[in-house]
Amino acid sequence: MDTYDVLVIGGGPAGYVAAIRAAQLGLKTACVDAFERNGKASLGGTCLNVGCIPSKAMLDSSERFEMVQHELSDHGIDVAGATLNLARMLARKDAVVDKMSGGVSFLFKKNKVTSLHGLGRLVRQDQGGWVVAVGGTEVAAKHVIIATGSNPRELPIAPFGGNVLDNAGALALTEVPARLGVIGAGVIGVELGSVWRRLGAQVTVLEALPGFLSAADPAVAREALKQLQKQGLDFHFSVRIETVEDTGAGVRVVYTEKDQQVTVEFDKLIVAIGRVPNTRGLGAEDVGLELDERGFVRTDAHYRTNLPNVYAVGDVIGGAMLAHKAEEEGVAVVELIAGQAGHVNYDVVPWVIYTSPEIAWAGMTEAQAKERGHDVKVGQFPFSANGRAAGHNDTRGFVKVVADAASDRILGVHMVGPNVSELIGEAVAVMEFAGSSEDLARIVHAHPTLSEVVKEAALGVEKRTIHA
Repeated sequence: MDTYDVLVIGGGPAGYVAAIRAAQLGLKTACVDAFERNGKASLGGTCLNVGCIPSKAMLDSSERFEMVQHELSDHGIDVAGATLNLARMLARKDAVVDKMSGGVSFLFKKNKVTSLHGLGRLVRQDQGGWVVAVGGTEVAAKHVIIATGSNPRELPIAPFGGNVLDNAGALALTEVPARLGVIGAGVIGVELGSVWRRLGAQVTVLEALPGFLSAADPAVAREALKQLQKQGLDFHFSVRIETVEDTGAGVRVVYTEKDQQVTVEFDKLIVAIGRVPNTRGLGAEDVGLELDERGFVRTDAHYRTNLPNVYAVGDVIGGAMLAHKAEEEGVAVVELIAGQAGHVNYDVVPWVIYTSPEIAWAGMTEAQAKERGHDVKVGQFPFSANGRAAGHNDTRGFVKVVADAASDRILGVHMVGPNVSELIGEAVAVMEFAGSSEDLARIVHAHPTLSEVVKEAALGVEKRTIHA
């Protein structure tokens, strides 16, 4: 029986990063993963194979198609007869995924991580460690890290299959649906809805909550909703789904909105109502692994489960279901195993939605800061006053900085606009070091750049913006 210092179950962002870091620290490491794409093992988990990476590839391709159709003429570039080749677009998306998955395999070989294909199942304790079944074989490890991720949550009345799609199905459509329904106005719903709207679908988004992006700063949420509605996404809030029927030719949805019952027909329906922990086949009940009431693996502050030398990280333990949060947990848990001081600062984990305009934030909203007893001061600056944004012909949105009135420490930064997925990193870096709005405002920013909007928003905390 092969024996390892660390065995990671799951090859997604939490798992493969944990395995690589463990190997870097000199631990004999293996990673077990069962994901297959096109009949072949494919490392990277949901994020790389059917989530973050392919969705961003399709968002980029569809945005370029939109630009050719509607925006290049403003730059003096006239394009006649542009058509969509969806098969080629999907092939490009798949090529990106192949490259990235192959990259994880290369990194495993480079770092001498053993890759084992199959479902990993905890079997029994053995000499202070654990025996794990992988397919028809068994391996042993002193430490086991569970990083099995999450799966799309099904709507009980609309199980996935046929014309009812999860995120994977929504990225594999071979034709643009004329009428596309989306249940759920969260990150996945609006990103996938945006892709197919740009490619020609009429998109209707049905959301049970009364408003849009309740986790975001209200001003950011309002601006984002306004821009998405201008693009043609049709949002309905405070909706109660009554029935969903896959008719074969399409999907019939009956819902209640403002006490009125509505029946609508879609060609395809995407259900994006969140994700649930993936513990299928893990053997949790057999070995006594403790799960919480929602099915997440229960851990302490150091990612330890109730079983000795068994840890868990990533989506399977709950919290923010973000790939970058999972990666940092993967690094932290291995460093803790190795006797180092692994740590994740959850207060400054950035959130990003890759719509157009993009949405990003980190830290507390203004309302949250006040609820937690802070006296706050706020600075805000629009992209409409920025030269680089004007040159890009995209001046939508703004940056907002929330700081403590007494200490000037930045409590939160909130953005909606062009390329804010990249701009948020600067704010996170300053917040990680407990920086102030003055620190951010005094940093020299290159001109002309979009990042100057961040500087001006920080200046605005003290009411001294220069360019507005």
